[in-house]
Amino acid sequence: MTQQKPVISAAEVAKHNTRESCWIIVHGHAYDVTEFLDDHPGGSKIILKYAGKDATEEYDPIHPPDAITSNLPPEKHLGPVDPSTVKQTPKELTAEQKQREERSRFKPSLDECLNLHDFEAVAKATLPDKAWAYYSSAADDEITHRDNRAAFQRIWFRPRILRDVTHVDWSTMILGHKSPMPVYITATALGKLGHPDGELNLTRAAGKHGVIQMIPTLASCSFDEIVDAGVQDQVFFMQLYVNKDRAKTKKIVQHAEKRGVKALFITVDAPQLGRREKDMRMKFEDVGAAVQAKSDDKVDRNQGAARAISSFIDPGLSWDDIPWFRSITKKAGCDGIVLSNHGGRQLDTARSGIEILPEVVDELRKRGLFPNPKFSIFLDGGVRRATDVLKAVALGATAVGVGRAFIYAFSAYGQEGVEKAFQILNDEFEMNMRLIGARNLGEVAPSMVDTSSLNLHVTTVPEDRLYRGNYEAMRGAAVREVVKSKL
Repeated sequence: MTQQKPVISAAEVAKHNTRESCWIIVHGHAYDVTEFLDDHPGGSKIILKYAGKDATEEYDPIHPPDAITSNLPPEKHLGPVDPSTVKQTPKELTAEQKQREERSRFKPSLDECLNLHDFEAVAKATLPDKAWAYYSSAADDEITHRDNRAAFQRIWFRPRILRDVTHVDWSTMILGHKSPMPVYITATALGKLGHPDGELNLTRAAGKHGVIQMIPTLASCSFDEIVDAGVQDQVFFMQLYVNKDRAKTKKIVQHAEKRGVKALFITVDAPQLGRREKDMRMKFEDVGAAVQAKSDDKVDRNQGAARAISSFIDPGLSWDDIPWFRSITKKAGCDGIVLSNHGGRQLDTARSGIEILPEVVDELRKRGLFPNPKFSIFLDGGVRRATDVLKAVALGATAVGVGRAFIYAFSAYGQEGVEKAFQILNDEFEMNMRLIGARNLGEVAPSMVDTSSLNLHVTTVPEDRLYRGNYEAMRGAAVREVVKSKL
Protein backbone atom coordinates (compact mmCIF):
# COMPACT_ATOMS: atom_id res chain seq x y z
CA MET A 1 0.00 0.00 0.00
CA THR A 2 1.39 3.41 -1.06
CA GLN A 3 2.05 5.71 1.87
CA GLN A 4 0.44 9.12 1.53
CA LYS A 5 3.03 11.87 1.37
CA PRO A 6 2.79 14.92 3.63
CA VAL A 7 1.52 18.26 2.37
CA ILE A 8 4.31 20.69 1.49
CA SER A 9 4.17 24.48 1.69
CA ALA A 10 4.99 26.66 -1.30
CA ALA A 11 7.60 28.39 0.87
CA GLU A 12 9.44 25.09 1.27
CA VAL A 13 9.39 24.53 -2.50
CA ALA A 14 10.72 28.05 -3.04
CA LYS A 15 13.90 27.23 -1.10
CA HIS A 16 14.88 24.73 -3.80
CA ASN A 17 15.50 27.15 -6.65
CA THR A 18 18.99 26.25 -7.85
CA ARG A 19 20.57 23.78 -10.22
CA GLU A 20 21.90 21.90 -7.19
CA SER A 21 18.39 21.54 -5.71
CA CYS A 22 15.53 22.20 -8.10
CA TRP A 23 11.90 21.63 -7.15
CA ILE A 24 8.87 22.67 -9.20
CA ILE A 25 5.10 22.55 -8.76
CA VAL A 26 2.90 20.98 -11.44
CA HIS A 27 -0.84 20.54 -10.98
CA GLY A 28 -0.61 21.16 -7.25
CA HIS A 29 2.15 18.62 -6.58
CA ALA A 30 5.83 19.20 -5.90
CA TYR A 31 8.57 17.35 -7.77
CA ASP A 32 12.33 17.19 -7.34
CA VAL A 33 13.67 17.52 -10.88
CA THR A 34 17.31 18.16 -10.00
CA GLU A 35 18.61 14.93 -11.52
CA PHE A 36 16.29 15.26 -14.54
CA LEU A 37 17.54 18.69 -15.65
CA ASP A 38 20.07 17.45 -18.18
CA ASP A 39 17.74 14.74 -19.48
CA HIS A 40 14.84 17.07 -20.21
CA PRO A 41 14.20 17.05 -24.00
CA GLY A 42 13.72 20.82 -23.96
CA GLY A 43 16.90 21.46 -22.01
CA SER A 44 17.41 22.53 -18.43
CA LYS A 45 16.99 26.29 -18.82
CA ILE A 46 13.23 26.24 -19.11
CA ILE A 47 12.95 24.14 -15.94
CA LEU A 48 15.37 26.34 -14.05
CA LYS A 49 13.27 29.34 -14.98
CA TYR A 50 10.57 27.85 -12.75
CA ALA A 51 12.87 26.51 -10.04
CA GLY A 52 11.02 26.81 -6.74
CA LYS A 53 7.86 27.94 -8.50
CA ASP A 54 4.61 26.70 -10.04
CA ALA A 55 5.42 25.60 -13.60
CA THR A 56 1.94 24.35 -14.53
CA GLU A 57 1.09 27.11 -17.00
CA GLU A 58 4.28 26.54 -18.99
CA TYR A 59 4.08 22.75 -18.64
CA ASP A 60 0.52 22.13 -19.81
CA PRO A 61 0.55 23.21 -23.48
CA ILE A 62 3.63 21.19 -24.45
CA HIS A 63 3.43 18.08 -22.24
CA PRO A 64 0.96 15.24 -21.80
CA PRO A 65 -0.45 15.41 -18.25
CA ASP A 66 1.39 12.24 -17.19
CA ALA A 67 4.78 13.25 -18.60
CA ILE A 68 6.28 14.29 -15.28
CA THR A 69 4.88 11.38 -13.30
CA SER A 70 6.01 8.87 -15.95
CA ASN A 71 9.54 10.21 -16.30
CA LEU A 72 10.41 10.80 -12.64
CA PRO A 73 10.92 7.93 -10.19
CA PRO A 74 8.39 7.77 -7.32
CA GLU A 75 10.88 9.05 -4.73
CA LYS A 76 11.05 12.34 -6.68
CA HIS A 77 7.29 12.84 -6.27
CA LEU A 78 7.43 14.95 -3.14
CA GLY A 79 3.73 15.28 -2.42
CA PRO A 80 0.83 17.75 -2.65
CA VAL A 81 1.37 21.46 -2.09
CA ASP A 82 -0.90 23.37 0.29
CA PRO A 83 -2.84 25.61 -2.12
CA SER A 84 -3.33 28.28 0.52
CA THR A 85 0.42 28.86 0.58
CA VAL A 86 0.80 29.38 -3.17
CA LYS A 87 0.97 33.05 -4.08
CA GLN A 88 -1.11 33.91 -7.12
CA THR A 89 0.79 36.40 -9.25
CA PRO A 90 -1.49 38.50 -11.45
CA LYS A 91 -0.63 37.92 -15.08
CA GLU A 92 0.24 41.09 -16.95
CA LEU A 93 -1.12 41.07 -20.49
CA THR A 94 0.70 42.89 -23.25
CA ALA A 95 -1.19 45.30 -25.48
CA GLU A 96 -1.13 42.68 -28.25
CA GLN A 97 -2.54 40.01 -25.92
CA LYS A 98 -5.33 42.35 -24.87
CA GLN A 99 -6.17 43.01 -28.50
CA ARG A 100 -6.28 39.29 -29.24
CA GLU A 101 -8.59 38.65 -26.30
CA GLU A 102 -10.84 41.43 -27.54
CA ARG A 103 -10.89 39.98 -31.06
CA SER A 104 -11.72 36.57 -29.60
CA ARG A 105 -14.82 38.02 -27.93
CA PHE A 106 -16.05 39.31 -31.29
CA LYS A 107 -15.03 36.42 -33.53
CA PRO A 108 -17.57 35.40 -36.19
CA SER A 109 -20.17 32.79 -35.39
CA LEU A 110 -19.50 29.24 -36.52
CA ASP A 111 -22.21 29.59 -39.17
CA GLU A 112 -20.15 32.31 -40.81
CA CYS A 113 -17.28 29.88 -41.47
CA LEU A 114 -17.94 28.74 -45.03
CA ASN A 115 -14.62 27.04 -45.82
CA LEU A 116 -11.48 25.77 -44.11
CA HIS A 117 -9.65 29.02 -44.83
CA ASP A 118 -12.08 30.82 -42.51
CA PHE A 119 -10.92 28.82 -39.49
CA GLU A 120 -7.35 29.84 -40.21
CA ALA A 121 -8.34 33.50 -40.44
CA VAL A 122 -10.08 33.37 -37.05
CA ALA A 123 -7.22 31.43 -35.46
CA LYS A 124 -4.69 33.93 -36.78
CA ALA A 125 -6.60 36.76 -35.15
CA THR A 126 -7.24 35.08 -31.81
CA LEU A 127 -4.44 32.60 -31.02
CA PRO A 128 -1.65 33.56 -28.62
CA ASP A 129 1.46 34.67 -30.49
CA LYS A 130 3.47 31.56 -29.55
CA ALA A 131 0.72 29.22 -30.68
CA TRP A 132 0.23 30.98 -34.02
CA ALA A 133 3.99 31.05 -34.61
CA TYR A 134 4.31 27.33 -33.91
CA TYR A 135 1.32 26.22 -35.98
CA SER A 136 1.84 28.49 -38.98
CA SER A 137 5.62 28.40 -39.26
CA ALA A 138 7.46 26.48 -41.94
CA ALA A 139 11.06 25.93 -42.97
CA ASP A 140 13.50 28.63 -44.06
CA ASP A 141 11.87 30.92 -46.67
CA GLU A 142 8.60 28.93 -46.57
CA ILE A 143 8.67 28.38 -50.32
CA THR A 144 7.63 24.74 -50.02
CA HIS A 145 4.90 25.65 -47.56
CA ARG A 146 3.39 28.11 -50.02
CA ASP A 147 3.85 25.82 -53.00
CA ASN A 148 2.02 23.01 -51.21
CA ARG A 149 -1.06 25.16 -51.65
CA ALA A 150 -0.18 26.56 -55.07
CA ALA A 151 0.46 23.11 -56.57
CA PHE A 152 -3.22 22.21 -56.33
CA GLN A 153 -4.07 25.34 -58.35
CA ARG A 154 -1.82 24.10 -61.15
CA ILE A 155 -4.14 21.14 -61.69
CA TRP A 156 -7.31 21.77 -63.66
CA PHE A 157 -10.43 19.63 -63.93
CA ARG A 158 -11.76 17.96 -67.08
CA PRO A 159 -15.32 17.25 -65.88
CA ARG A 160 -17.62 14.65 -67.37
CA ILE A 161 -21.12 15.88 -68.16
CA LEU A 162 -24.54 14.34 -68.83
CA ARG A 163 -24.01 11.67 -66.20
CA ASP A 164 -26.67 10.70 -63.70
CA VAL A 165 -25.25 12.05 -60.47
CA THR A 166 -28.44 11.99 -58.44
CA HIS A 167 -26.66 9.84 -55.89
CA VAL A 168 -22.97 10.36 -55.14
CA ASP A 169 -20.84 8.51 -52.59
CA TRP A 170 -17.43 9.73 -51.45
CA SER A 171 -16.89 7.16 -48.68
CA THR A 172 -13.88 4.90 -48.91
CA MET A 173 -11.69 2.34 -47.15
CA ILE A 174 -8.43 3.47 -45.57
CA LEU A 175 -6.09 0.59 -44.69
CA GLY A 176 -9.10 -1.71 -44.42
CA HIS A 177 -11.23 0.64 -42.31
CA LYS A 178 -14.34 2.51 -43.36
CA SER A 179 -14.08 6.25 -43.71
CA PRO A 180 -16.87 8.68 -44.62
CA MET A 181 -14.51 10.53 -46.94
CA PRO A 182 -10.98 10.11 -48.37
CA VAL A 183 -9.58 12.29 -45.58
CA TYR A 184 -7.95 11.43 -42.25
CA ILE A 185 -6.76 13.72 -39.47
CA THR A 186 -3.01 13.71 -39.79
CA ALA A 187 -0.65 14.16 -36.86
CA THR A 188 0.04 17.66 -35.60
CA ALA A 189 1.80 18.41 -32.32
CA LEU A 190 1.02 20.54 -29.26
CA GLY A 191 -2.74 20.84 -29.52
CA LYS A 192 -3.04 22.57 -26.15
CA LEU A 193 -1.21 25.59 -27.47
CA GLY A 194 -4.44 26.35 -29.30
CA HIS A 195 -7.14 25.04 -26.94
CA PRO A 196 -7.19 23.70 -23.35
CA ASP A 197 -8.60 20.34 -24.50
CA GLY A 198 -5.96 19.97 -27.19
CA GLU A 199 -6.18 16.87 -29.36
CA LEU A 200 -9.28 15.65 -27.50
CA ASN A 201 -11.27 18.06 -29.67
CA LEU A 202 -10.19 16.02 -32.68
CA THR A 203 -10.86 12.69 -30.98
CA ARG A 204 -14.39 13.56 -29.92
CA ALA A 205 -15.33 15.03 -33.29
CA ALA A 206 -13.72 12.14 -35.19
CA GLY A 207 -15.51 9.55 -33.05
CA LYS A 208 -18.84 11.23 -33.65
CA HIS A 209 -18.40 11.34 -37.43
CA GLY A 210 -16.36 8.21 -38.09
CA VAL A 211 -13.26 10.05 -39.29
CA ILE A 212 -9.90 8.38 -38.66
CA GLN A 213 -7.47 10.23 -36.38
CA MET A 214 -3.70 9.83 -36.39
CA ILE A 215 -2.31 10.31 -32.88
CA PRO A 216 0.94 12.32 -32.84
CA THR A 217 4.00 11.39 -30.83
CA LEU A 218 4.21 14.99 -29.63
CA ALA A 219 0.59 15.47 -28.61
CA SER A 220 -0.18 17.72 -25.66
CA CYS A 221 -2.58 15.07 -24.37
CA SER A 222 -1.27 11.65 -23.40
CA PHE A 223 -1.72 8.72 -25.75
CA ASP A 224 -4.01 6.90 -23.31
CA GLU A 225 -6.02 10.04 -22.66
CA ILE A 226 -6.73 10.35 -26.39
CA VAL A 227 -7.63 6.68 -26.86
CA ASP A 228 -9.82 6.68 -23.74
CA ALA A 229 -11.75 9.66 -25.13
CA GLY A 230 -12.73 7.71 -28.23
CA VAL A 231 -16.01 5.92 -28.81
CA GLN A 232 -16.25 2.14 -29.06
CA ASP A 233 -14.40 0.75 -32.10
CA GLN A 234 -13.07 4.19 -33.06
CA VAL A 235 -10.19 3.83 -35.51
CA PHE A 236 -6.85 5.37 -34.58
CA PHE A 237 -3.56 5.45 -36.43
CA MET A 238 -0.34 6.55 -34.76
CA GLN A 239 2.48 8.76 -35.99
CA LEU A 240 5.90 7.83 -34.62
CA TYR A 241 9.09 9.80 -34.17
CA VAL A 242 11.78 7.23 -33.52
CA ASN A 243 13.63 7.77 -30.25
CA LYS A 244 17.39 7.39 -29.96
CA ASP A 245 16.58 5.07 -27.07
CA ARG A 246 15.01 2.21 -29.01
CA ALA A 247 13.67 0.65 -25.82
CA LYS A 248 11.40 3.67 -25.45
CA THR A 249 10.27 3.37 -29.05
CA LYS A 250 9.55 -0.34 -28.59
CA LYS A 251 7.51 0.41 -25.47
CA ILE A 252 5.46 3.07 -27.31
CA VAL A 253 4.80 0.89 -30.35
CA GLN A 254 3.80 -2.19 -28.39
CA HIS A 255 1.56 -0.19 -26.07
CA ALA A 256 -0.15 1.40 -29.08
CA GLU A 257 -0.70 -2.02 -30.61
CA LYS A 258 -2.11 -3.31 -27.32
CA ARG A 259 -4.54 -0.39 -27.17
CA GLY A 260 -5.87 -1.21 -30.62
CA VAL A 261 -4.14 1.30 -32.88
CA LYS A 262 -4.63 0.07 -36.43
CA ALA A 263 -1.59 1.47 -38.24
CA LEU A 264 1.79 2.94 -37.48
CA PHE A 265 3.00 5.88 -39.57
CA ILE A 266 6.77 6.24 -39.09
CA THR A 267 8.11 9.73 -39.78
CA VAL A 268 11.26 9.43 -41.86
CA ASP A 269 11.87 12.98 -43.07
CA ALA A 270 13.00 14.46 -39.75
CA PRO A 271 16.54 13.40 -38.82
CA GLN A 272 16.64 16.99 -37.60
CA LEU A 273 13.78 19.45 -37.42
CA GLY A 274 13.89 22.24 -39.97
CA ARG A 275 14.52 25.90 -39.18
CA ARG A 276 11.06 27.32 -38.60
CA GLU A 277 11.96 30.95 -38.30
CA LYS A 278 8.59 32.34 -37.26
CA ASP A 279 8.66 29.93 -34.36
CA MET A 280 12.32 30.66 -33.66
CA ARG A 281 11.66 34.40 -33.41
CA MET A 282 9.26 33.74 -30.58
CA LYS A 283 12.11 31.98 -28.70
CA PHE A 284 9.69 31.02 -25.95
CA GLU A 285 11.36 34.26 -25.12
CA ASP A 286 10.95 35.14 -21.45
CA VAL A 287 14.31 36.17 -20.03
CA GLY A 288 14.00 33.71 -17.16
CA ALA A 289 15.63 33.48 -13.77
CA ALA A 290 19.21 34.43 -12.96
CA VAL A 291 19.94 30.81 -12.11
CA GLN A 292 19.68 30.01 -15.81
CA ALA A 293 22.81 31.99 -16.53
CA LYS A 294 24.77 29.44 -14.51
CA SER A 295 23.40 26.57 -16.56
CA ASP A 296 25.51 24.80 -19.15
CA ASP A 297 22.31 23.83 -20.98
CA LYS A 298 23.25 22.74 -24.50
CA VAL A 299 19.77 23.14 -25.96
CA ASP A 300 19.38 26.47 -27.75
CA ARG A 301 16.12 27.99 -26.59
CA ASN A 302 16.32 30.41 -29.50
CA GLN A 303 15.18 27.54 -31.71
CA GLY A 304 11.54 27.92 -30.62
CA ALA A 305 8.96 25.36 -29.55
CA ALA A 306 9.79 22.80 -32.24
CA ARG A 307 13.39 22.29 -31.19
CA ALA A 308 12.48 22.44 -27.52
CA ILE A 309 10.40 19.26 -27.75
CA SER A 310 12.26 17.21 -30.34
CA SER A 311 15.82 16.59 -29.23
CA PHE A 312 15.07 12.90 -28.65
CA ILE A 313 14.54 12.11 -32.37
CA ASP A 314 17.08 9.67 -33.81
CA PRO A 315 19.02 11.10 -36.79
CA GLY A 316 20.46 7.65 -37.45
CA LEU A 317 17.16 6.10 -38.63
CA SER A 318 17.72 4.21 -41.89
CA TRP A 319 16.50 1.36 -44.09
CA ASP A 320 18.49 -0.97 -41.86
CA ASP A 321 15.97 -0.36 -39.09
CA ILE A 322 12.98 -1.74 -40.99
CA PRO A 323 13.59 -5.37 -39.92
CA TRP A 324 13.70 -4.20 -36.29
CA PHE A 325 10.30 -2.53 -36.62
CA ARG A 326 8.92 -5.73 -38.08
CA SER A 327 10.29 -7.66 -35.11
CA ILE A 328 8.52 -5.58 -32.44
CA THR A 329 4.98 -5.72 -33.85
CA LYS A 330 2.57 -8.59 -34.34
CA LYS A 331 1.66 -7.44 -37.84
CA ALA A 332 4.83 -7.01 -39.85
CA GLY A 333 4.64 -5.36 -43.25
CA CYS A 334 4.44 -2.14 -45.21
CA ASP A 335 0.91 -1.26 -46.29
CA GLY A 336 1.48 2.18 -47.74
CA ILE A 337 3.47 5.37 -48.10
CA VAL A 338 2.80 9.03 -47.32
CA LEU A 339 4.02 11.61 -49.82
CA SER A 340 4.75 14.50 -47.53
CA ASN A 341 7.19 17.34 -46.94
CA HIS A 342 6.03 17.74 -43.34
CA GLY A 343 3.73 20.63 -44.17
CA GLY A 344 6.67 22.55 -45.60
CA ARG A 345 8.37 22.46 -42.20
CA GLN A 346 11.47 20.42 -43.07
CA LEU A 347 13.48 20.83 -46.29
CA ASP A 348 12.55 24.06 -48.01
CA THR A 349 12.15 23.85 -51.82
CA ALA A 350 11.29 20.16 -51.51
CA ARG A 351 8.41 19.51 -53.89
CA SER A 352 4.84 18.98 -52.78
CA GLY A 353 3.21 15.61 -52.30
CA ILE A 354 0.65 16.27 -55.03
CA GLU A 355 3.42 17.16 -57.49
CA ILE A 356 5.38 13.95 -57.02
CA LEU A 357 2.27 11.76 -56.83
CA PRO A 358 2.09 11.11 -60.63
CA GLU A 359 5.78 10.18 -60.67
CA VAL A 360 5.36 7.73 -57.80
CA VAL A 361 2.32 6.14 -59.43
CA ASP A 362 4.18 5.79 -62.75
CA GLU A 363 7.14 4.08 -61.06
CA LEU A 364 4.90 1.71 -59.12
CA ARG A 365 2.97 0.90 -62.29
CA LYS A 366 6.20 0.05 -64.13
CA ARG A 367 6.95 -2.45 -61.38
CA GLY A 368 3.48 -3.95 -61.52
CA LEU A 369 2.66 -2.57 -58.07
CA PHE A 370 -0.12 -0.15 -59.05
CA PRO A 371 -3.02 -0.36 -58.75
CA ASN A 372 -2.68 -2.53 -55.67
CA PRO A 373 -5.50 -2.89 -53.12
CA LYS A 374 -2.95 -3.99 -50.52
CA PHE A 375 -0.75 -0.91 -50.86
CA SER A 376 -2.03 2.63 -50.27
CA ILE A 377 -0.66 5.98 -51.32
CA PHE A 378 -1.41 8.94 -49.07
CA LEU A 379 -0.32 12.54 -49.20
CA ASP A 380 -0.66 15.69 -47.14
CA GLY A 381 0.25 19.35 -47.32
CA GLY A 382 -1.77 22.31 -48.54
CA VAL A 383 -5.19 20.63 -48.60
CA ARG A 384 -7.98 23.12 -47.98
CA ARG A 385 -10.80 22.02 -50.32
CA ALA A 386 -12.56 18.83 -51.29
CA THR A 387 -11.45 19.60 -54.85
CA ASP A 388 -7.83 19.23 -53.66
CA VAL A 389 -8.67 15.77 -52.34
CA LEU A 390 -10.46 14.77 -55.56
CA LYS A 391 -7.46 15.85 -57.61
CA ALA A 392 -5.23 13.64 -55.45
CA VAL A 393 -7.63 10.70 -55.75
CA ALA A 394 -7.77 11.14 -59.53
CA LEU A 395 -3.99 10.87 -59.65
CA GLY A 396 -3.86 7.69 -57.58
CA ALA A 397 -4.02 8.64 -53.91
CA THR A 398 -6.11 6.53 -51.55
CA ALA A 399 -6.76 9.41 -49.16
CA VAL A 400 -5.15 12.62 -47.91
CA GLY A 401 -4.19 13.87 -44.48
CA VAL A 402 -5.38 17.24 -43.20
CA GLY A 403 -3.55 18.77 -40.25
CA ARG A 404 -3.34 22.52 -39.85
CA ALA A 405 -6.91 23.18 -41.00
CA PHE A 406 -8.35 21.00 -38.23
CA ILE A 407 -6.00 22.52 -35.63
CA TYR A 408 -7.18 25.99 -36.63
CA ALA A 409 -10.78 24.80 -36.41
CA PHE A 410 -10.51 23.62 -32.81
CA SER A 411 -8.23 26.47 -31.77
CA ALA A 412 -10.97 28.89 -32.78
CA TYR A 413 -14.11 26.91 -31.92
CA GLY A 414 -13.22 23.71 -30.05
CA GLN A 415 -14.83 20.39 -30.97
CA GLU A 416 -17.70 22.17 -32.72
CA GLY A 417 -15.19 23.78 -35.05
CA VAL A 418 -13.83 20.39 -36.12
CA GLU A 419 -17.33 19.07 -36.69
CA LYS A 420 -18.12 22.13 -38.78
CA ALA A 421 -14.96 21.50 -40.81
CA PHE A 422 -16.15 17.94 -41.49
CA GLN A 423 -19.52 19.28 -42.60
CA ILE A 424 -17.89 21.80 -44.94
CA LEU A 425 -15.77 19.08 -46.54
CA ASN A 426 -18.74 16.75 -46.94
CA ASP A 427 -20.80 19.52 -48.56
CA GLU A 428 -17.93 20.29 -50.91
CA PHE A 429 -17.51 16.59 -51.77
CA GLU A 430 -21.18 16.22 -52.63
CA MET A 431 -21.21 19.29 -54.86
CA ASN A 432 -17.91 18.64 -56.62
CA MET A 433 -18.52 14.92 -57.19
CA ARG A 434 -21.60 15.97 -59.13
CA LEU A 435 -19.80 18.76 -60.96
CA ILE A 436 -16.96 16.52 -62.18
CA GLY A 437 -19.43 13.74 -63.07
CA ALA A 438 -18.34 11.02 -60.65
CA ARG A 439 -20.84 8.92 -58.69
CA ASN A 440 -18.22 7.33 -56.47
CA LEU A 441 -14.48 7.60 -55.93
CA GLY A 442 -13.84 4.72 -58.30
CA GLU A 443 -15.05 6.98 -61.12
CA VAL A 444 -12.63 9.78 -60.21
CA ALA A 445 -10.10 8.99 -62.91
CA PRO A 446 -6.81 10.50 -64.17
CA SER A 447 -8.60 11.63 -67.34
CA MET A 448 -10.62 14.05 -65.21
CA VAL A 449 -7.61 16.24 -64.45
CA ASP A 450 -5.15 18.25 -66.54
CA THR A 451 -1.68 18.16 -64.96
CA SER A 452 0.22 19.76 -67.82
CA SER A 453 1.17 22.73 -65.61
CA LEU A 454 1.79 20.80 -62.40
CA ASN A 455 5.60 20.82 -62.66
CA LEU A 456 5.84 24.38 -63.98
CA HIS A 457 6.70 26.42 -60.91
CA VAL A 458 6.62 29.69 -62.85
CA THR A 459 3.21 29.22 -64.41
CA THR A 460 0.61 31.90 -63.82
CA VAL A 461 -2.67 30.86 -62.24
CA PRO A 462 -5.29 33.04 -60.55
CA GLU A 463 -4.21 33.87 -57.01
CA ASP A 464 -5.81 31.98 -54.12
CA ARG A 465 -6.96 35.12 -52.30
CA LEU A 466 -8.20 33.31 -49.16
CA TYR A 467 -4.89 31.53 -48.65
CA ARG A 468 -2.94 34.68 -49.45
CA GLY A 469 -4.98 36.69 -46.97
CA ASN A 470 -4.18 34.23 -44.17
CA TYR A 471 -0.50 33.80 -44.98
CA GLU A 472 1.67 35.92 -42.72
CA ALA A 473 4.78 37.12 -44.49
CA MET A 474 8.09 36.36 -42.83
CA ARG A 475 9.91 39.20 -41.16
CA GLY A 476 13.59 39.80 -40.68
CA ALA A 477 15.52 40.99 -37.67
CA ALA A 478 14.23 44.45 -36.78
CA VAL A 479 16.06 47.43 -35.34
CA ARG A 480 14.42 48.41 -32.07
CA GLU A 481 13.05 51.92 -31.78
CA VAL A 482 15.09 54.26 -29.63
CA VAL A 483 13.02 56.54 -27.42
CA LYS A 484 14.82 59.80 -26.78
CA SER A 485 14.10 61.93 -23.76
CA LYS A 486 12.77 65.40 -24.42
CA LEU A 487 14.62 66.69 -21.37
